[in-house]
Amino acid sequence: MFNSLVMPVLSLPRLTKRLLVFGVDASLCIFTVWLAYYLRMGYIVPLKGEPLIAVAISLILALPIFVGSGLYRAIFRYSGWPALLTVAKACLIYGFAYACVIVTMGFQGVPRTLGFIQPILLLFCVGFTRALASYWLGSSYRHQLKLGAVPRVLIYGAGSAGRQLAAALRNSHQMRVVGFLDDAKDLQGQVLNGIAIYSPGELPNLASSLTVSDVLLALPSVSRQRRNTILELISKSKLAVRTLPSVTDLAKGKVTASDIRELDIEDLLGREPVAPNVDLLSQNITDKVVLVTGAGGSIGSELCRQILLQSPKSLILLEQNEFALYSIEQELRNKIAENDDAQLIPILCSVRNASRIQKIMSSYRPYIIFHAAAYKHVPLVEENPAEGIENNVFGTYIVAQAARASGVARFVLISTDKAVRPTNVMGATKRLAEMILQAMAKNTNKEDDTIFSMVRFGNVLDSSGSVVPLFRKQIQDGGPLTLTHLEVTRYFMTIPEAAQLVIQAGSMAQGGDVFVLDMGQPVKIADLARHMIELSGFEVKDDKNPEGDIAIEVTGLRSGEKLYEELLIGDSPEPTDHPRIFRANEEFLGWSELEGRLEKIGQQSQESNKTILLNSLQEVVPGYKPAN
Repeated sequence: MFNSLVMPVLSLPRLTKRLLVFGVDASLCIFTVWLAYYLRMGYIVPLKGEPLIAVAISLILALPIFVGSGLYRAIFRYSGWPALLTVAKACLIYGFAYACVIVTMGFQGVPRTLGFIQPILLLFCVGFTRALASYWLGSSYRHQLKLGAVPRVLIYGAGSAGRQLAAALRNSHQMRVVGFLDDAKDLQGQVLNGIAIYSPGELPNLASSLTVSDVLLALPSVSRQRRNTILELISKSKLAVRTLPSVTDLAKGKVTASDIRELDIEDLLGREPVAPNVDLLSQNITDKVVLVTGAGGSIGSELCRQILLQSPKSLILLEQNEFALYSIEQELRNKIAENDDAQLIPILCSVRNASRIQKIMSSYRPYIIFHAAAYKHVPLVEENPAEGIENNVFGTYIVAQAARASGVARFVLISTDKAVRPTNVMGATKRLAEMILQAMAKNTNKEDDTIFSMVRFGNVLDSSGSVVPLFRKQIQDGGPLTLTHLEVTRYFMTIPEAAQLVIQAGSMAQGGDVFVLDMGQPVKIADLARHMIELSGFEVKDDKNPEGDIAIEVTGLRSGEKLYEELLIGDSPEPTDHPRIFRANEEFLGWSELEGRLEKIGQQSQESNKTILLNSLQEVVPGYKPAN
């Protein structure tokens, strides 16, 4: 109740507020005279007749002294010790004057001791009112300022998640919820816990009238298609969008303010997630020894997370980057704190170290290997083809040979869409790695030999070198966003979905399989950049809108970069037991011919002659045409 009076009081004209305080002080003069009589006489004395003399003297002396001392020039919500000292000084002057008048003149019916008691009471009362005003008005005013400084947001969704989120934000003071948006007609116009519910169609007007900066999506179970429709509506209002995780992520407990996250670009992909086949996920992992090479990379680390969920007997993390290995080991150790049965084995080693790889295989005897170790940044590998070949081609060959020699049951290579009709060294080396496994799978007569397979897919969101974190960083820096070409188109998939599909594909392998993942519809990078700018609450700056916030600049295609990526070399991929996984029919060289080519390329990579290396790669990798 009292807090609701703060803003009306603060909004009064300054003269009105001064007169109000003047009246309070006059009332205190009267009250303290009455109280002084009571303390002196021991009974209540009515303020009429002779006691009115003491009241009149108090008013005549106190109010001019207070005015002259500047008590009414202070801003009470900012009052501190200096203001209280001013009050004390004014009351001391008044007390001296009042005591002199009362004691020396000796009025009938006015005890002389009243001249000492009343000023002391007045000092305490006036000081108390100033301190109370400072606390009441000042703290409430600062609270209002703090509320004014935090972002004002709308919550899209007045369901259970939206209500919990509003309650959490009310307690956290991180954002101020000024309204709900909901599609339900029966809810629109209602008030929920003091917060109005509006129609989404009112959003453009609400953005300005309520000074809204963000919209929080509290729709954890809505379909991706419906979410995209909502995002398009919000983007037209030039508001930033944040969201809550999926309903499965929120199932563990109550929604909190920390659950709010920046809108992931996966929300724009238009892909509805497909539930994984639990049997395929666990088939080659549960109670088995699993090895992941490149365990600290984007794909490798997510593979480790997914594998750990399937309760392996041991998980071997093989990584040549010390910090990357340390990071993923610490993360996974925290995850298995409650499950001591899963053994975690971090190994710092390069896949190019043949003797060390062989010892690891013979010592730990993994049942399945996921080979994610690779150099994958196109421009860097383009400038360093010898290193790319050594790591991507011969690293794969070394691990595959060691796996076969040690009786590893399954070997799964993580490949890329850039291996299809490659225009860069990275893609050519990955295609050659695929060909090695295809040839090794063909060159076997034993039924219990290692089953080699490879899984080919496009870009994964938020991986190292991905365009998405680059764009996000450029938006935070105020732009511009840099594109290599306006027509560049790419396939995208989330890292968790890619890792789950890789594991499931490996379970379906029969030997030499080239699996291709359904990547959905290709995304134009220029459209992706525009969407990310708009959903961050900014406008694209271009010729049509020169007053916009963030520009998009075209820098030109990088060395070896293609406008469009492909997933198939041949045609007619075969379906599998999983709707998102297909089996490709790709031609390859026989082992007898390929082995000689590999020996030649290996010798040339030691000489590091770029021209010779590129020519040799063209000879052995069908369809490889260097862009430069």
